[in-house]
Amino acid sequence: MINFRYHVVSLTAVFLALAIGLVVGTAALNGPVADSLRDTVNALRKDNQHMRQTVNSLEEELRLEEDFAAEVAKVMLPGKLTGKRVLLLSLPSGRDHTEGVAEMLKLAGATVTGRIDIQDKFINPDNNTTLMELAVTAARPTAPTTGLPGNGHGAETSSALLASVLLDRATGGTPVTEADRRAVLASYTNGGYLTTADQVTSPAEAVVVVSGQPYVDKDATKKDETVVKLVEQFDRTGLLVVAGSGSADGNVVAQVRTDPVLAQSISTVDNANTVQGQLVTTLSLVEQVAAKKVGQYGLGAGATSLMPPPAS
Repeated sequence: MINFRYHVVSLTAVFLALAIGLVVGTAALNGPVADSLRDTVNALRKDNQHMRQTVNSLEEELRLEEDFAAEVAKVMLPGKLTGKRVLLLSLPSGRDHTEGVAEMLKLAGATVTGRIDIQDKFINPDNNTTLMELAVTAARPTAPTTGLPGNGHGAETSSALLASVLLDRATGGTPVTEADRRAVLASYTNGGYLTTADQVTSPAEAVVVVSGQPYVDKDATKKDETVVKLVEQFDRTGLLVVAGSGSADGNVVAQVRTDPVLAQSISTVDNANTVQGQLVTTLSLVEQVAAKKVGQYGLGAGATSLMPPPAS
């Protein structure tokens, strides 16, 4: 039978072993092992300092490049889009750089007819049926449902209706009245599907869609598909440039570039989150207006060059 004395002896042996281990370990660390660890820590500290200096240098280089692009824009853009009416359509992922794109368009002399911010509610596939019904109820005498897609995709049908009131009619016909334009937009803003930063008082002849990274949630595929359908409908009505960030799979920029039909009518820029990309976005629209050409620009996959060639 194990008695109390046995427990005392056992515990004493354990604590003695721990004490010996600490003494031996401390002695070892005070020798070559400690020197090696000290050298490693010093080397890592120096590497860290070097990397920090490199990052600071790259950040400063980027800032200077953006300052340079901003100065170049003041030389290249003025007058290039004078008298041209342009609509800004921003997606949730593109909010942060929409204002920069707007400033470049204004510098070029464009009249920004309005800024429409598409909300996540519009992109959510759960709202497709509601959007289909809304397109019917929102239609007006000069903005009828005639000619709208009837394939059951509510976001696509609503996009077509919005394009018909926000852009010039591609096939002519009766112009949309101001009252009908306001009524259609009110139907979608009141429903929380979009917001308008400015009052839209006239149709545009071109649109810049400002986007960002693709969706990554469980409905990502359907949401990315909806974004492409929205872009398609606005492309059917007017000139269009997609100003995005990156060209990863699912990104609307990548979708356009890999579609042989869309790539023939839509220009894309994959670095519009930078001043350089915002400048190129405006130059891409200038190219469409002046030369009737489209191009894929930026740094990502599918880009043919950094920027459009100089106008002849």
